[in-house]
Amino acid sequence: GSKPLLFYFNIMKCASPMVLLEFQCPTTQMCVEKCPEKFMTLIKAYSNKNDFDYYKKFCKDGVTNTMVNILKYGLCPAMLTPSKPFTRRCFPALGQKGGVITVGNNSHFDDGSGKMRDAKDLMDGVKNATVVIEARQVVMKIFEDYTQSWYWILLGLVIAMLTSLLFIVLLRFLAGIMVWVMIVLVILVIGYGIFHCYMEYAALKGEPGSDVTLQDLGFQTDFTVYLQIRQTWLAFMIILAIVELIIILLLIFLRKRILIAVALIKEASRAIGHVMSSLFYPLFTFLLLAMVIAYWAVTAVYPFTLTYCISMLCVCVYKNYTTSSMKKECPDSECLFAFYGGETVYHKYLIGLQFYNVFLFFWCANFVTALGQMTLAGAFASYYWAFVKPDDMPAFPVFSALGRSLRYHTGTLAFGSLILSIIQIIRVLLEYLDHKLKGAQNKCTKFLLCCLKCCFWCLEKFVKFLNRNAYIMVAIYGKNFCTSARDAFFLLMRNMIRVAVLDKVTDFLLFLGKLLIVGLVGIFAFFFFSGRVKAFENTAPHLHYYWVPILTVVIGSYLIAHGFFSVYAMCVDTLFLCFCEDLERNDGSAARPYYMSSTLHEILWKNKAEDLPSSSAQQQDDEDIQLKPKQAEEEDAT
Repeated sequence: GSKPLLFYFNIMKCASPMVLLEFQCPTTQMCVEKCPEKFMTLIKAYSNKNDFDYYKKFCKDGVTNTMVNILKYGLCPAMLTPSKPFTRRCFPALGQKGGVITVGNNSHFDDGSGKMRDAKDLMDGVKNATVVIEARQVVMKIFEDYTQSWYWILLGLVIAMLTSLLFIVLLRFLAGIMVWVMIVLVILVIGYGIFHCYMEYAALKGEPGSDVTLQDLGFQTDFTVYLQIRQTWLAFMIILAIVELIIILLLIFLRKRILIAVALIKEASRAIGHVMSSLFYPLFTFLLLAMVIAYWAVTAVYPFTLTYCISMLCVCVYKNYTTSSMKKECPDSECLFAFYGGETVYHKYLIGLQFYNVFLFFWCANFVTALGQMTLAGAFASYYWAFVKPDDMPAFPVFSALGRSLRYHTGTLAFGSLILSIIQIIRVLLEYLDHKLKGAQNKCTKFLLCCLKCCFWCLEKFVKFLNRNAYIMVAIYGKNFCTSARDAFFLLMRNMIRVAVLDKVTDFLLFLGKLLIVGLVGIFAFFFFSGRVKAFENTAPHLHYYWVPILTVVIGSYLIAHGFFSVYAMCVDTLFLCFCEDLERNDGSAARPYYMSSTLHEILWKNKAEDLPSSSAQQQDDEDIQLKPKQAEEEDAT
């Protein structure tokens, strides 16, 4: 239009570090026809009509030299400095004379309050404003890349989903072979990564500019610059080599235990084979979580949309101020934005209400997660406690378990989620206190806060672990939360060796599965989007940053794989707890037969006979010995 350039009232305010976080300078900005060409202050221009006529080109519309409190209400800048247009913005015309930074050939300028400032004071503001511009340009380029490659990204995510499903199907029939194949493939994928990094490192030898260090290079918005430096590839190579070494060492020390974990995975594979709908249950959990997050976000943002505005002589709180009676009574007034919030009781306790809102969010989110855990635990427990598998199982195990959870155990889920939410909100309060007390706290206070944060982090991890196993016990027996949590805790304590050997090794193997899927899809995406393969050169979209779709596909693949494998992990945890309970409740006799499969009993019991909690089983009272799993009783009754 007629005013194509953006003018900053006070460019020095752009020097604040918050500018880099908020991507916005905390000063008034307006569109102008031309940038200022000379030094001038509002105080001097105010008394001269010709000067003020020039000055008001950089003020808000309707300003006259008869008005008062112009600076107070931010109608005009306090000063003008000679500026030049750059990327359609007015920046001070900085130069250098005799090693001294100048603006408009002067090393000093009047800041509008009568105080003389050095021209170098403008430098930080110009630098940050330039970074903001570059960052916005990067964001726009990233957005353009997404519009060009979104369908290829979706295809990559579909491939990740199909790979995850294929992996699980193969794991069901060929668990032992697949686990070892997976381990070898992960080692090979990381090995190829090391080889690729070395080849890139060697190829850059002797290239001009490739020996620049990352420290000397600093932050660059064009990330491809980093790939032209040898040090980047050397760092990647060292990191991958360390990861490779750690994985190989773990495999050497855990080779015997992996055999036991394979048996548990095979049993989990059989269970999931009979409860295939469980693989898609995480979608339901994701949908519920999305609803909780959306509701919380709307509720959290709404209070900050309530604004008040002030005028030069009058206070105005009307939406349509220009047509109000107050405007007629006070014609020179203007309704301007002043601040967020107000002085009502509501605004006074706004921060408290926001903490309450965060607490409710934690509670709802934890409830949804707990519902998913109990539902899956109930479905897999019905498989384990079925004497004849799968004939004695319910027709729809997941729906039956979900129905039981919602009908009988809503209070249990709410109570377990409440305990976890209280710990999480205390952690948020500690972070808030730490943020507020920064700069004003001594070393003793810092140490105390650090200890508290560490303790509550550990407590949260422990409560999550305990809740997960408590929900499994609830799904088996239908007892209340406290009783189930106690039973689960002591059951795990009596089987600590099994917990460490089986559960954690299985988690490690499932993590390797995620790594394999992400690695395969990530390598495919890299060769496709980077244009390294001639076959895909014409098919792949032309992008500003090819790492944008690659990173999106890699993160998306991990989330998809995590969703599928989280069902697997829950299945393993449930079967493991059921197995320990089965050993303590039953003795393999005709009166009290084992419910576990013969294969699982053979590997886990005979190979680890010394770890059997026989003494613990003998100490159980008669009432506990006679307890039967709830699902098994229901099936026997039918």
